[in-house]
Amino acid sequence: MKKIHSFDEVHDSQQMFRLTLKAMSNPLQRFNIHALTEKLYGNNKAFLALAFTLVDNESSFYSFQNKILDDSIISLTLATVSDCQEADFIFVEGEKNLKFAIENGKCGTLSDPHKSATIIVKISNLKEYALNMYGPGIDGTITLQTDPLVKKGLEYREKMYFEYPQGIDLIFVDEDDNMFAIPRLVKEEGK
Repeated sequence: MKKIHSFDEVHDSQQMFRLTLKAMSNPLQRFNIHALTEKLYGNNKAFLALAFTLVDNESSFYSFQNKILDDSIISLTLATVSDCQEADFIFVEGEKNLKFAIENGKCGTLSDPHKSATIIVKISNLKEYALNMYGPGIDGTITLQTDPLVKKGLEYREKMYFEYPQGIDLIFVDEDDNMFAIPRLVKEEGK
């Protein structure tokens, strides 16, 4: 039997998981995942690499009715598609969808903050906007040149006024397969 993907379910998933953990514990630091995404087939290779690693048959996801992405994630992970309000992982392309995902994604509860959504966002390679960020995992502040969509996402998240430890974690992947994360406690300076 010939496989469409050459992404190894064990070794590549472990490598992707370690990179995702590094991204979450080192906010705004970019990690290139191209060596892993090139082993996958389709238009949303970075989404698939993250789904292959994070999503399983006990979790749910939402992709704004992207049928091709839905079918690929289901076939790779056996996860179920759910409403945005119930999804554990939300895959986003575009500002309108990002706003909806942040406003409607689950943020956990005070007793179970881990029951929140992780929003994975595809962004462009544009580096038009500078963000000055601070928070856990950052020594002082750090500046990131990035796509304006990242700024918008942070503005939408800030408007939600999540009570600690509730919140939504954000993972961004650009067109060159560079991934970085902005966990819930990392904020823009001056906000």
